[in-house]
Amino acid sequence: MKKGKIGVQMMMLKDKVEELGVYETMKKIHELGFSAVEVSQIPMTEENVAELKRASEDFGIEIAALSAALEPMMPGMPGETLSTDFDKIVNDCKTLNCNFLRIGMLPLTTIGHKDKIMEFVQKADEVAERLAEHGIDLYYHNHHIEFQKYDGEYLFDIIKNNTSKLGFEIDVHWVHRGGLNPVDVIRKYEGRVSLIHLKDYRIGQMDLSVMEGGFDRDKFFQAFNNTVQFAELGQGSLDFNAIIDAGLESGSQYFLIEQDDVYGRDPFDCLKDSAEHLRSIGYADWF
Repeated sequence: MKKGKIGVQMMMLKDKVEELGVYETMKKIHELGFSAVEVSQIPMTEENVAELKRASEDFGIEIAALSAALEPMMPGMPGETLSTDFDKIVNDCKTLNCNFLRIGMLPLTTIGHKDKIMEFVQKADEVAERLAEHGIDLYYHNHHIEFQKYDGEYLFDIIKNNTSKLGFEIDVHWVHRGGLNPVDVIRKYEGRVSLIHLKDYRIGQMDLSVMEGGFDRDKFFQAFNNTVQFAELGQGSLDFNAIIDAGLESGSQYFLIEQDDVYGRDPFDCLKDSAEHLRSIGYADWF
């Protein structure tokens, strides 16, 4: 039977990297049974790249994907971008034997403006062609905003239909939050989705502390509308058997556990719970 690889999106461990360093964080990932990571929101300093390489070799952990912005998220915002640091980013990929590079989000100044988004998408597709010459595939990661409609068409579909080289990293929580079935979206993007973010979706306990000073209608409805939470796999409503099966059928190689907010828990504990759920539903040999 064809298999994928389950891994960890390291964004949720960025505080652990600051506390423990890259190497010790990767060691803990290994101890939890994982053998693949996607690197995001970890500064790609010379030291961190070297430590990622050392840990990857020592613990047998694949660097499934690295992250890079095409351009600054906001004007003047610091950090590497493909527009200004192309050669350095390509070199990092080669150093870490990584063939996937992913853009995590639209630049904030483009959101809500179709013309600006399309300019960004065109640039991304052009950069994807340049990266392909180096054996690197460029992927775009969705949130819920891509399921806003423009002239009756979802933005995500507009991006797909106006690009040829750009791939898509589908985040199933954000698809669900955007109002669509992740399984349907994954199947629709067959052949252009090698990376999937596994993240559950739950309705949490409403924060009633906002009412301690007496009933306030605005505060009540703010709390009422903020009950949607990111969840450990198996703690929410998403069907991960169906999601993973659709991903495999659509060409996905890596299935990366991510949880944007752990609500005060230790992220390693959250990863352990998510991993145990995936093992319990039949994916123990995908780690």
